[in-house]
Amino acid sequence: MLHRFPILLLFLSGMMASSWLSSCSTLETTGTEEGLAGGDTAGFHVPVEYYKLDNGLKVVLSPDQTSPTVVVAVYYNIGFRIEPRDRTGFAHLFEHMMFQGSENLGKMEFVKLVQQNGGVLNGSTRFDYTNYFEILPAHKLETALWAEADRMRGLDITQENLTNQQGVVKNEVKVNVLNQPYGGFPWLDMPQYANENWYNAHNFYGDLEDLDAATLNDVQQFFDTYYSPNNAALVVVGDFEPSKAKQYIEQYFAGIPSVNLPQQPDILEPRQEEAKRFVKEDKLANRPALAIAYHMPERGTPEYYAMGMIDQILLQGDDAWLYQKLVQDRGLTGDVSGGINAALGNMYNYNGPMLWMASLIYDGSTPADTIQSVIQQTIDSLQQQPVSQETLDLALVKIRSDFYDNISSFFGFGRADLLASFALFDDNPEKINQLEEKFREVTPQLIQETAREYLRPTNSTVLIIDPQAPTN
Repeated sequence: MLHRFPILLLFLSGMMASSWLSSCSTLETTGTEEGLAGGDTAGFHVPVEYYKLDNGLKVVLSPDQTSPTVVVAVYYNIGFRIEPRDRTGFAHLFEHMMFQGSENLGKMEFVKLVQQNGGVLNGSTRFDYTNYFEILPAHKLETALWAEADRMRGLDITQENLTNQQGVVKNEVKVNVLNQPYGGFPWLDMPQYANENWYNAHNFYGDLEDLDAATLNDVQQFFDTYYSPNNAALVVVGDFEPSKAKQYIEQYFAGIPSVNLPQQPDILEPRQEEAKRFVKEDKLANRPALAIAYHMPERGTPEYYAMGMIDQILLQGDDAWLYQKLVQDRGLTGDVSGGINAALGNMYNYNGPMLWMASLIYDGSTPADTIQSVIQQTIDSLQQQPVSQETLDLALVKIRSDFYDNISSFFGFGRADLLASFALFDDNPEKINQLEEKFREVTPQLIQETAREYLRPTNSTVLIIDPQAPTN
């Protein structure tokens, strides 16, 4: 997940920088684990202790003694989806400002503090949250909690820091998007073409003029509005004593005042009733590319879980139907990729309208209509009759594998990510232990009905990248 999203800060040092690839975390086992496709519902269980401070901060503790490390993650319930109008890219710009100094830590001293203690840290901006996390040796838990509380309490907001970070973010946009072949394709481009509501359809990496327009008052107001304990979740995962962690959390976070949060804007998307098709010029690209997207069912509904299974059937892995048709059978491309919340996270860590998306690069001698026809024929076969039990069982195994890959990744950060998301969006981090049962409830009939409703042509948006497209 981390390596797929360009809007990230990443700092590595010391012991963890050289050894994180070999890390894994374990889960408590309850009962006999027979696999997701089996009849036994017992299996792995993620330890979850959930409570709230009086100021509204959501706290999730999940001990794991596999290795002597600890993850501290703070997630704020503000992402680029609802950033201010005429300030596109502002949520990401503000993420950078969070590393520029706080009451007791000067410019970049947060970074130095973590690195000098043998840790790693990161921050990212996503659709519905901005997150910050540290992974440190277990005995440095108090250090990480103190540092996160220090910047939640207040930032050192100066014009010098703002001007500097405006330049940094603008350079990111130029390097990652404007001067890069397929730079915004499809992760940045597709939401702008497929969605109608501005909150879902604007350039969330930021238009250069909007980034330049950000003021000190904008930064202070954004911090005062959204960076409060009652708009955040704090997660601790790893080798720690829960009673000691609670003591530190009470000591450092309980005194931070809550704020009156603004009413959330309407982010709903209207039902799409006509197919959309767009062509975008990319002179830096050496071959054309095509992406197709469909609006997802509402998160948490039975159809949402069915779409998770459909994603595994159609798109994930070399056995996926689209890979077999487009790559193995027809040789139209070397790979096809995508998914739910593709490149920006996973199907669990968002909280609003979302797209299921597939994309590929193909040879210029192949008409785009040929690609689209093969995709539609493959989807048609899913709509015309229920999938076999064998296909369903395989999808269950694949989604289970993907889920446990997520929660065991990067010294336990993957687990912290899901726990924070379920705390923020559902007020229920225990949901991490309920997902398998939800996928078990998906039937072949539900998959067929979901494919008919959500993978219909009138719910689709096709975006073609054409190096030869005329300039408007």
